[in-house]
Amino acid sequence: MPSDDERPPGPTTLARPDARAERAELERARTARDRAIAALSDAFAHDVLDVEEFERRVTVAHTSEASAEILALIADLPASTDAIARVPVALAPAEPTTIGEAATTQTVYAIMGGVDRRGAWTVPRRWRVIAMMGGAQLDLREARFPAGVIDLEVKAFCGGVQIIVPPGLAVEVHGTAIMGGFQNVNRAPAHPDPDAPLLRIHGLALMGGVDITMRLPGESERQAHRRRKVESRQERRALRAEQRADRRNQRSLDRIRDER
Repeated sequence: MPSDDERPPGPTTLARPDARAERAELERARTARDRAIAALSDAFAHDVLDVEEFERRVTVAHTSEASAEILALIADLPASTDAIARVPVALAPAEPTTIGEAATTQTVYAIMGGVDRRGAWTVPRRWRVIAMMGGAQLDLREARFPAGVIDLEVKAFCGGVQIIVPPGLAVEVHGTAIMGGFQNVNRAPAHPDPDAPLLRIHGLALMGGVDITMRLPGESERQAHRRRKVESRQERRALRAEQRADRRNQRSLDRIRDER
């Protein structure tokens, strides 16, 4: 009879169920995330949510990995909005590429001029944007993305780069600014879904600026600006109303003290 050391190792029965459970949890979180972001986008489009609250909830939807926590973000939305959200909104996959093409880095230059990229186009796996005394606007709302991490390096020297992303795209930004601005955004889970696109942006802004803006499909810059302007006006009105109420309450308290 062979000893314990001579026996062949048994099948690894623990790793496979764990992998299946992890995959199932990722799929549940992905489904909940698609549903929540669709509902939040619809609520934002119908002025149920303001810009600040919309961006906060979308950020939580992307960073959370628990489906219950993600669905809680839309629990207080109108029933009509939740019904629309049952149809998931998914980003279209990119065209298949060869191994050699996947390893290359595509570069976009904006030198003393402007570059505007929008519409339906395929985002490369690795790409670089350089703006020198010029500007580049990259609208990714209708773009096609490969699954997994998309690496984008941005360098702005006395220039500006604006990147417009849809609510359903996970974004992770780590940039450095010297006498300029580089907007850092974190809308990505700690353990990214390998089947979903993740835009990872990094780079340098030297006397320039890099701006990452989340905008609904079809919403123009003028409409977004008007929406922010209206919300700012409403916030000022609410603040003035609160201040007036505080003054009235203070006068009432002063009268009560005087009567005593």
